[in-house]
Amino acid sequence: MSAPLSAALRRQAAALARSIAAAGGGVVAFTGAGISTESGIPDFRGPQGIWKKMRPIELSEFLADPAARREYWRRKVDGYPQMRDAEPNAGHRALTRLFASGYLEAVITQNIDGLQQKAGIPEDHLIELHGSNAYIHCLSCRRRYGWEEVLPRWERGEREPRCDGCGGWLKPATISFGQAMPEKEMQRASREAERAALMLVVGSSLQVYPAAALPEITSRAGGQVVIVNAEPTGLDGLALDILRGPAGDILTAVCGQLPARE
Repeated sequence: MSAPLSAALRRQAAALARSIAAAGGGVVAFTGAGISTESGIPDFRGPQGIWKKMRPIELSEFLADPAARREYWRRKVDGYPQMRDAEPNAGHRALTRLFASGYLEAVITQNIDGLQQKAGIPEDHLIELHGSNAYIHCLSCRRRYGWEEVLPRWERGEREPRCDGCGGWLKPATISFGQAMPEKEMQRASREAERAALMLVVGSSLQVYPAAALPEITSRAGGQVVIVNAEPTGLDGLALDILRGPAGDILTAVCGQLPARE
């Protein structure tokens, strides 16, 4: 069980609740890996982050180097059960509560874990900027495969699985370094950011561009930005307020301060 919020954080949570209420339903959440660490999913850039232990494999390496492909797949197969079995935490549930109450318009996420969907945000109000680990696709023809189709092939020794249809390389449907961002999702995210009265950044280091530019879009358009994150971010100077602490506890406290919308 986490420690109670400090008096200062309780005051900040109350102020954030007032800002959300004043936004009149024009709130957009932008989430990163930090919201999912409370579900046991490791982050990437934190003190114990994944990239502190291993370097990422870029798309160009995946395409050109058999050893890189095998290592990429080994990492994905090793990590799949943890991501598959993870459950939404208080932070995900709080965002769903904000959505169900009419305060939250959309969730833009850098996460690939599917936890916000599990928590109940409808797909048409969720924008996954970095793809999804929930399925696998062919890099050439885009044919989609379920993990249940590909894992048995890995277990039989197929370490570089190819598409049954066109022979292209199969890869979990996530965005790797050096891979183009999904155009449709980026356009949707930019539109949501531009019209947001308040962007609530939760658990993102705001270091990975172009996704990290979304709060800047909100700010330029006249909206407010509030950051809930354990560590400093590159855009702290942009924020109306910064709340440092457990996202689940903070967002739960915020929800407890909000009146029901008529």
